[in-house]
Amino acid sequence: MRRPGLRSLQPVVEDLASRAAPATTLARVQEQWSAVAGPVVADEAQPRSESHGVLTVACRSGVWAHELALLGSDLLERLNAALEADPRSSPLRELRFVVGQVSGAP
Repeated sequence: MRRPGLRSLQPVVEDLASRAAPATTLARVQEQWSAVAGPVVADEAQPRSESHGVLTVACRSGVWAHELALLGSDLLERLNAALEADPRSSPLRELRFVVGQVSGAP
């Protein structure tokens, strides 16, 4: 009797990870944040909460909060485009930027 060859665990792990992730709009935004916002912004600001289409983003400083508020409409449009493909997500209607702790801050 021959045993089948080794198979990759990657598809199984990816499937488990996708099913284990919370099915919330905030979780979807957090998954897409770095790709949508870009690595520099993602290092300085992170989505913290979402309620009724309003996404609150914690920023490392007031300067970042102000700068992102100026870019908010473009960022909102790109986030909604990224979320559009996922039926579990609701569209965002507003972004709020606040000064707060950002993970991985130096």
